[in-house]
Amino acid sequence: MNTPHSSYEIIIAGGGPVGLFLACELALAHCSVLILEKTENPASPIKRLPFGLRGLSAPSVEALDRRGLLEELEIPKRLTDPHMPSGNSSRRQTGHFAGIPFYDDQLDTTQWPYRLPGSAPTHLLAEMEELETVLTRRAEALGVTIRRGLALTGLRQTESGVIVQAGPESVQGQWLIGCDGARSAVRKLGGFDFAGTDPEFTGYSVQVDVADPQKLRPGRNHTATGLYLQSRPGYFAIQDFDGGAFHHSGEPLTLAHIQKVLRRISGTDVTLTAVHVATSWTDRARQATAYRNGRVLLAGDAAHIHSPLGGQGLNLGLGDALNLGWKLAALIRRGAPETLLDSYQAERHPVGEQVLAWSRAQVAAMKPDPTGRALLDVFRDMIGTRDGATYVAGRVWGIFNHYPLPGSHSLTGRSAPHFTFDDGTTLAEHLRQGQGLLLDFEANTSLETFFGERYSHILYRRLRPAAPSDLSALLLRPDGIVAWATNDTVDWQELEIAVRE
Repeated sequence: MNTPHSSYEIIIAGGGPVGLFLACELALAHCSVLILEKTENPASPIKRLPFGLRGLSAPSVEALDRRGLLEELEIPKRLTDPHMPSGNSSRRQTGHFAGIPFYDDQLDTTQWPYRLPGSAPTHLLAEMEELETVLTRRAEALGVTIRRGLALTGLRQTESGVIVQAGPESVQGQWLIGCDGARSAVRKLGGFDFAGTDPEFTGYSVQVDVADPQKLRPGRNHTATGLYLQSRPGYFAIQDFDGGAFHHSGEPLTLAHIQKVLRRISGTDVTLTAVHVATSWTDRARQATAYRNGRVLLAGDAAHIHSPLGGQGLNLGLGDALNLGWKLAALIRRGAPETLLDSYQAERHPVGEQVLAWSRAQVAAMKPDPTGRALLDVFRDMIGTRDGATYVAGRVWGIFNHYPLPGSHSLTGRSAPHFTFDDGTTLAEHLRQGQGLLLDFEANTSLETFFGERYSHILYRRLRPAAPSDLSALLLRPDGIVAWATNDTVDWQELEIAVRE
């Protein structure tokens, strides 16, 4: 490996949304960050089509809002997925489980007590290209160096850092984070174990011209051999339960192959005349058994992969970045203990496990066999109830996310409610700089003295919620998670533990 030409505190492999958002979090804390992205041009036709739309769940929407990024998206209130045909119904379909839809008018939001009126939306749709553009602009404004066309080909850990080889160049960093996707070079070169299950199907997302469109039904269609979804004329998602054989075969995705698969799945002799965009994927579900090996860490698809059903992959990765960014910055900038970095694995690995399990459950219910059909019927009945739809929506949108932090209050470990304060500001505005935040609702001078003298990295704010609240104070981590809260007197020992954690 060559002598390093340059040095950074953090090197991130992968310039997609997860790598970019993580870089922003680190640069917000004044860390020097280099992103190495193997592709020369981030633009891709598929990112500009409906296939490039990704659903942002509540934690992701909150994260973007709290960093002032949500307002930079040109269409922050897009809620309707073009992959969800509305038909003639006036009801708004807002999500699905294994293709079974749920609707806004089914949901009982009183079952989500930690979401206040005026909170950021539970879900939004973002164009991948637009999201990457916004994150790139923010990263560059914060001083992040982005190098494109450089694939990571080697790494070596030293006692004080990591040396990576990228093309002809060698770069040194204190830490290396792999955000380089499902085929992560960092994961492979870093010696991470990637455990899980093999695929059940090959999935296809295609835009094609159809000579005889009347032969194919709109919407989602379960058949004896698989499933096809026609979201609009010529736009198809297809699931062929071949065990992922085609996707992993390396064969080209041709017009003839797509037509053959679509004919078999649909049971028609439909004719395709042109292919504009086509990609394949699988439901392979794997997760790194550890997210850290020395000074090398993983986030996003490098740490976990699963079927894109339900669109939770991007959200899972953004959650990794939000969790890891402030912790690694605290190590570098103020010498926080490495146990704080260990909590990244402890908090995020179980969330990844839950998403993989959710993905596997959907695949099991979609299989074209008697067991799959029976499961689909059971889930359809459950989602048809108000409680069932509310539960599924809460899972899909991350409403129930909770970290097992020490503390007795019911809010501890949850994303903070979206307070509006009597001075007209919102909670999101007070989290813009990525610092910890102590909210004092009762003007407790002891709290102000405690934080002012001992914890300068935590902002103290004496504010009153605009709406009545039984809380008297709460401590927020930089990622907006409640580390401590009280409705009454301050338990100073519990507060000390929360600050140290």
